Amino acid sequence: MTNFLDLGPFSKASGTIKLPGSKSISNRVLLLAALSQGVTVVHDLLASDDTHVMLEALRTLGVRWDQPGDGSTVVHGAGGDFPVKQATLFMGNAGTAIRPLTAALALNRGDYRLSGVPRMHERPIGDLVDGLRQIGARIDYTGQPGFPPLHIHAADVQLHQVPIRVRGDVSSQFLTALLMAAPLLSAAGDGVEIVVDGELISKPYIDITLRLMSRFGVQVQRDGWQRFTVPGIAQGGGYRSPGTIHVEGDASSASYFLAAGAIGGGPVTVEGVGRDSIQGDIRFVDALEQMGARITLGEHSVVAHGVSTANGKLRAIDMDFNHIPDAAMTIAVAALFADGTSYLRNIGSWRVKETDRLTAMATELRKLGAAVDEGADFLRITPPAKLRRDAAIDTYDDHRMAMCFSLASLGGVPVRINDPGCVAKTFPDYFAEFSRIVD
Repeated sequence: MTNFLDLGPFSKASGTIKLPGSKSISNRVLLLAALSQGVTVVHDLLASDDTHVMLEALRTLGVRWDQPGDGSTVVHGAGGDFPVKQATLFMGNAGTAIRPLTAALALNRGDYRLSGVPRMHERPIGDLVDGLRQIGARIDYTGQPGFPPLHIHAADVQLHQVPIRVRGDVSSQFLTALLMAAPLLSAAGDGVEIVVDGELISKPYIDITLRLMSRFGVQVQRDGWQRFTVPGIAQGGGYRSPGTIHVEGDASSASYFLAAGAIGGGPVTVEGVGRDSIQGDIRFVDALEQMGARITLGEHSVVAHGVSTANGKLRAIDMDFNHIPDAAMTIAVAALFADGTSYLRNIGSWRVKETDRLTAMATELRKLGAAVDEGADFLRITPPAKLRRDAAIDTYDDHRMAMCFSLASLGGVPVRINDPGCVAKTFPDYFAEFSRIVD
């Protein structure tokens, strides 16, 4: 791909899209399969930079996996004990890989070094490290304290402190990592207790973790969203392969095409997720409906039609998006097509993602003529009477910035997307698929 891509002008969107596999599910499934007893056949695994990072890390750690050519990935589980006890791992910018893998490696009695791209070294991991140190893990920061890169030393990890405590207000991935590693611990009583301090953000992502752990034989008990009890080794814990598992289509990726259907008249159908999805981002459709889009939810598909409003525009929205922070980025760009000022609240987690998404989003929306107020954890967006022509959108090496700003081309003006190749992180064929539904 060139270092930019010109899109539009477009005004209509319709068609059908088969979604790639969910990144959140794919990387969780790969690690759970690697930690399990038995062989797991994974169907519809996402093929992207982030899953490639996880697969290569697992191979380095001695976990055998094969891709026989039928679209499946066959993972030979290591039974909770990675064979390789000394390794250096490069994790790119894959938060869904480095965080849970850090927790698993801290319990593996080995010597490991983990690093990533420069942005990964700016993404916090201190709360997870603090949680692991409570149980005797020996982890050093080899750069800035609180951030990767990390050096994990061999240690006899035990439950010295009960419960394990972790903050929940920075990233839900810290809790996910501790939950996924907990069945590898030895614990008395009912099992390993994990308590969340403060508000837990992105709760639907924790729900994904719990559901997938259940598929691999580990049932977690929870008291609200503050206290979790995980069966350890003494309680018969440990992961067991389900044999075969299918990865749902990515609900976050669905948001771009569904928004395109709402803006461009539709109908746009996305296949691979539906009403029974385990992904919280399926609730993106609730926000679109509030904005006036007509949505039809099927068992394994979602259809978005154009708006039902009298003026033909989306309605402005005022909503707390703490539960769907990734998909909320799509709403921010859809707000360019609304009939007034939209208010996206409780999105402070954007600041510790692939880039500082709050500042990046505000900056790029202004290029299109929007008036934007940026707060510590909110955006207030007032669309222009008409989008500015020929805006060159910077993407900050952030796949979601590139994908969501493609929607601006449906405003009847050409838009340039800089560094479009960054979508390879989760959706390498995104722009080819987008081009199929727009006109």
